[in-house]
Amino acid sequence: MITCQLSKPESTLDAIRKSYPKLKPTDAALLTTSLVISGRHAIANYDNHRYEWTKDVDGLTKALLIEVKQAQGEVEGPTKKTSKVVAEEEPVIVGVDLIPNYEAASKMLLGRKDLETLLSDLLEKGVEYVFGPADIGWQWALDRVNWVTLSEGDVHRKVRIRTTFTQGSVGIELGTTAPKKRATKAAKSEAAEPAPTIEEAD
Repeated sequence: MITCQLSKPESTLDAIRKSYPKLKPTDAALLTTSLVISGRHAIANYDNHRYEWTKDVDGLTKALLIEVKQAQGEVEGPTKKTSKVVAEEEPVIVGVDLIPNYEAASKMLLGRKDLETLLSDLLEKGVEYVFGPADIGWQWALDRVNWVTLSEGDVHRKVRIRTTFTQGSVGIELGTTAPKKRATKAAKSEAAEPAPTIEEAD
């Protein structure tokens, strides 16, 4: 599994050079760029629907709002009297799966079939994405949603959207000590399927 530093592309370039020492410097740079894009522009998979960055931000936000309201009701309902302090301090956690975006990444390779094959191989084996708070488009956008305003006051607790890489890849957020989610055997099996074909948004 190769490590892709979304905050430090130069570190990712070093990893690419070690994995493919025969690649020309320009080819290694192209492959590095595409790998970084596959993480930064990852596809969001929520409730069996796929959302493309950036054109589907509104659609995913509306879909998440339904669960945000439900999750808050479940916490505040039966536990409000006995766990008042916890209900006030702990945020509502909602998960969103991320799929490395092969289609967007492959566009960076200028039609080079040999490099597209290498990219596909890397994603199939799984990638360890290391990122900061603003490195992944979906996480950055969803962290800034005003759920109270969107719900017209129905949401009273803090909301945190937790994005997790799937299909054989894992994500490690800078400042933490463990991956947000490790790849399971089922996820690795999914990674063997053909990469999704979703056009990258402008």
